[in-house]
Amino acid sequence: MTSSALILASSSPFRRELLSRLQLDFDSLSPDIDERPLRGERAEDYVRRLAREKARAIAMSHPDALVIGSDQCALLDGRILGKPGTPERALQQLREAQGKEVLFHTGLCVMRLSDGFEAVDCVDFRVGFRQLDDDRLRHYLEVEQPWNCAGSFKSEGYGVVLFRYLRGDDPSALIGLPLIRLTAMLEAAGVAVV
Repeated sequence: MTSSALILASSSPFRRELLSRLQLDFDSLSPDIDERPLRGERAEDYVRRLAREKARAIAMSHPDALVIGSDQCALLDGRILGKPGTPERALQQLREAQGKEVLFHTGLCVMRLSDGFEAVDCVDFRVGFRQLDDDRLRHYLEVEQPWNCAGSFKSEGYGVVLFRYLRGDDPSALIGLPLIRLTAMLEAAGVAVV
């Protein structure tokens, strides 16, 4: 049982680091949910659903806490790119993205069961990839080792060398937790962020 009034429903170190930027006390608990997309489910609906299910999985045992759930997917040519898991799959994902745009959908949910508060949204971000040869892509992969990152890159690090442009209202959405939208949701739930 956590004593914190704010819980991040995630085991992601990236999301924990992002949330810590808001200078709030919080705990982090890993939800156990099935993350497979439903048949015919649109990407935006998929990440909203997962963000809500993650928040709900933790909120069920902590009904008085304000729980934050988030999930992200990357779309290339209308197809969801998952986390590569291996260097070979990462290289293949980066090859496929060369010269193209990848659209990231980040689902966000803030929930408190005790009073029925719930806010759910999806924040989009677009990334334009440069044309790079395999040697340069392999060098990037050796430096960053992004095996657990959707689309095989870390924009907050050396991954910036892969891009022609980054377009979106909230750069933290690309890393996995849209802080601008989250701030508004937390304030709507009664949490003073500033």
